[in-house]
Amino acid sequence: MNHEAIYRAYPNAVTIDDTLGAFDSEGNQIELDQTLIDSAEAEINAEKSAVQYKEDRKLEYPAIGDQLDALFHAGVFPTDMAAKIQAVKDKYPKPTS
Repeated sequence: MNHEAIYRAYPNAVTIDDTLGAFDSEGNQIELDQTLIDSAEAEINAEKSAVQYKEDRKLEYPAIGDQLDALFHAGVFPTDMAAKIQAVKDKYPKPTS
């Protein structure tokens, strides 16, 4: 059973048991219509597909620290921010090998 789709199709459902079915807050069993569940599942999949690029990008972007370090070395930070970053770098220098 696709619990997420059932909850979407039946907002009054509070409990779902894979064997017994779905139930409302008073314990009454909800008669499920597979067509409604399939429609809800299609909506959920469409919503997830519409934002999947965000997760895909997160996996491939360089770490935020690496991005910021590259910007610092490129000299694109305002002078005051660059000074703060340099102060931290000076306080904790990279070990030499």
